[in-house]
Amino acid sequence: MSLVNFEVQQTCVTPSQLLLALEQVIPSQTITSAIISISSVAQRQRILPTHVVVVLVIAMSFWSKDSVVSVFKNLIHGLASLRIPDRIRLKTPTSSSITEARQRIGASVMTRLFEMVAKPLATLLTPGAFLGGLRIMAVDGTVMDVPETQENARVFGYPGSPKGTYPAFPKTRLVFLIEVGTHLITDAFISPYRIGERKGALKLLRSVSSGMLLMWDRGLHSFKMVDAAIKKRCHILGRVPAHVKFEES
Repeated sequence: MSLVNFEVQQTCVTPSQLLLALEQVIPSQTITSAIISISSVAQRQRILPTHVVVVLVIAMSFWSKDSVVSVFKNLIHGLASLRIPDRIRLKTPTSSSITEARQRIGASVMTRLFEMVAKPLATLLTPGAFLGGLRIMAVDGTVMDVPETQENARVFGYPGSPKGTYPAFPKTRLVFLIEVGTHLITDAFISPYRIGERKGALKLLRSVSSGMLLMWDRGLHSFKMVDAAIKKRCHILGRVPAHVKFEES
């Protein structure tokens, strides 16, 4: 086909549309259950209730280039458009107030919510999701810069660097369990940079089960990985390092 006069059209999704989609994937009742399960319900009425802060943290990924106050305004505008009266009366807080609210809640609520929501969603009609009746899963890792603070430096550490240079940021290592057909992250393990991917990958086998075909690269191959996958009755397909020798049957 000819690409003459071809141009990309930018899609525009309103805040109310985004929040409606969020409600379908992560219902309000699920967020409330996550909050209650870790006993994080506010003891008094606050400017930023826990439920609102949780939704705000999720919404920050929708408007990642905006300031946190702008994200809050989008959030309130979207809730007002959806005619949710108990949310539209919220006043826009300062960025410092939002930071304090996030610190008050901590990571436990978000962790619990992830555990409740993250799961495979592909059906037999999803392209590339199944092979021979087995749900295709994959495990792999990456590293990510984190803000340069004393706490992050102490917990996550710095990568190595050439002599005479100094790494710019601490790094964290992330390992993901992903449903291949949908690219959904169904489990994740975050660790200090010094901890290798193999330990994280081994942790993620807690979320595999029979009926799955788990794939991994040769860097993750080990007896412990194979043994743990077999105990979970999970099928495996992985690259094997050249030095690994199999016994002839």
